[in-house]
Amino acid sequence: MDLNADLGEGFGIWRLGDDHALLGLVTSANVACGFHGGDASTMRRVCAAAAERGVAVGAQVGYRDLAGFGRRHIAYDFAELRDEVTYQLGALDAFCRLFHTRVRYLKPHGALYHAAASDEAQAAALVAAVSGYDHELPVLCPPGSVLAQLAMGAGLRVVAEGFADRNYLPNGSLVPRAAPNALVTDREQVAERAVKMATEGVVVAVDGRAVPCHVESICLHGDTPGAVAAAEMVRAALIDAGVTLTPFA
Repeated sequence: MDLNADLGEGFGIWRLGDDHALLGLVTSANVACGFHGGDASTMRRVCAAAAERGVAVGAQVGYRDLAGFGRRHIAYDFAELRDEVTYQLGALDAFCRLFHTRVRYLKPHGALYHAAASDEAQAAALVAAVSGYDHELPVLCPPGSVLAQLAMGAGLRVVAEGFADRNYLPNGSLVPRAAPNALVTDREQVAERAVKMATEGVVVAVDGRAVPCHVESICLHGDTPGAVAAAEMVRAALIDAGVTLTPFA
């Protein structure tokens, strides 16, 4: 099982999350590429640290929306979104190359992640960007989503992702961020959910029913309070359950 986290989301003098600590716990790092978060110096720093620790680097691409942290929907033209995603891939890959590594996968962030799960036009723009840039790059996304279907149709590798620190609806989708119960904040519960995903392929939805959740990678959000402590507990719980932690890419 792969354990990933969203990293490098601060910019300028503003810092978000403890990238250094989380890089010692995860196997893959979704690194912000400067549009919803991150900047050139942050990308360089995180890529250097990830390469040193053997952590796979993925491009966490988002809307051009620093003020809204990429969590506000934007109705993009297909070509514009395709080109802005390509731009982000290239920017992060340049910093990876400085440390003799490369971008190993793509994951959309925030509102783009949710839009691409159901919006065929935005999903198609992401697929076009990956296919044009590097057809070998896997796409990390929700299982069964429109993005997953289009990416598979284009011959791309799709890696299904689950969230240990987010609540799920009975239909298998995430509880919207605006809802009061969107996040799971109890560390023991987060760890328990991660183990259940990894060993049983299910997640418990908000109504108590077990929902299928067959995933290859489990995400922990680096910007949530107590993220490092939660990641420590999740990693320990997965290892105790006999789960081998390794990057998928």
